[in-house]
Amino acid sequence: QVQLVESGGGLVQPGGSLRLSCAASGYRFRIPRMGWYRQAPGKHRELVATILSGGGTNYSDSVKGRFTISRDNTKNTVYLQMNSLKPEDTAVYYCNANFDRDYWGQGTQVTVSS
Repeated sequence: QVQLVESGGGLVQPGGSLRLSCAASGYRFRIPRMGWYRQAPGKHRELVATILSGGGTNYSDSVKGRFTISRDNTKNTVYLQMNSLKPEDTAVYYCNANFDRDYWGQGTQVTVSS
């Protein structure tokens, strides 16, 4: 049974930074694709960024240049460094792992407010 455990959310002021982490357990091999999605109140879940096991990345236009996704393949762990945070980045952030199907973490709240 694959489990994803996220950490690192919290409250930050506009312009601040946060780093999210997500560790996958229950799968012995390198996960082909991992990523982060987010869902704000009243909105659909949307892509933030994904990263392939070979290092290829994809970002939504709204976070390009501010967020950086990375991973440690030896630990099946993915990170999201979020800089220059804006109030519109406020959402629950979900970790995703994709191989035979999509797996999701429980979500971590990120609130950007003064």
